[in-house]
Amino acid sequence: MTTALLTHPDGFDHDTPPGHPEQVARLDAVLGALETMDLLRIKAPLAAEADLLRVHPKSYLDDLRADTPEHGRRQIDADTWLSPGSLGAAWRAAGAAIRAVDLVLTGEAANAFCAMRPPGHHAERETAMGFCLLGNVPAAAKHALDHHGLSRVAIIDFDVHHGNGTQDLVEDDPRILFCSTHEMPLYPGTGDPSDTGPHGTVVNVALPAGTDGPGLLAVLEDKVFPRVAAHRPELILVSAGFDAHRADPLAGLMLEAADFAAITARICDLAETFCAGRVVSALEGGYDLGALADCAAAHVSILEERGR
Repeated sequence: MTTALLTHPDGFDHDTPPGHPEQVARLDAVLGALETMDLLRIKAPLAAEADLLRVHPKSYLDDLRADTPEHGRRQIDADTWLSPGSLGAAWRAAGAAIRAVDLVLTGEAANAFCAMRPPGHHAERETAMGFCLLGNVPAAAKHALDHHGLSRVAIIDFDVHHGNGTQDLVEDDPRILFCSTHEMPLYPGTGDPSDTGPHGTVVNVALPAGTDGPGLLAVLEDKVFPRVAAHRPELILVSAGFDAHRADPLAGLMLEAADFAAITARICDLAETFCAGRVVSALEGGYDLGALADCAAAHVSILEERGR
């Protein structure tokens, strides 16, 4: 058994304006940090339309296609852009998460990390926003349930921003537990702890600016991990945003790379208890390139260690 790394050169073709935080260099930083690791390297496929239709209506997918420019860039919200290569990148980012579920659930890999861009956890059912176009992790969760026949999955999102898109796409499905830890107040302004979803399967944990790694881990141990244990997931998916690092320019939490390793280890502990170690992780945020590289390496090194 081993850890699968899913990526594709198309991830470099999503072109954002100079100075945009969600830049091509992010993927270079992550892949460079993982270059020497002993991983099962898989080219991310394009997501099948049927898989995307589990989380987005056809009208939204058609709008993305229609809005994609033949040349240059097109701005579709305050933070989010389309370029000629954006749809290929986005479809492969979702395809990576879906294929990773297949690899892990069939035993071809012990766990998996998807190194793709654009990220996905802000993409709502019919709205692209916050750098995100498609709900990558929700599509993977629905695939695990509907294609592989699982009964329960859990999504843990430790990005510094609330995963409003993921919540929008999964909160109506009681088979999916969604847990988000995020700085508040901060973009996108959602994720109040009182918001638990229509089935009580949403756990939103708001963190004040300045929270450090031990503080976040304590909150996870108190408010998130017991809920995951009670849900008894057959698969754990992770929205792995590394923008809670102290160096990140877009937020104010104070984590170090070692803190992401500690959090990953505890997630793996839960997975080993409830779902034979099955973890699928997908890259979300992280906008200081050096910190992003260090955190991705710390995260994947724990997955690789547990996947042996």
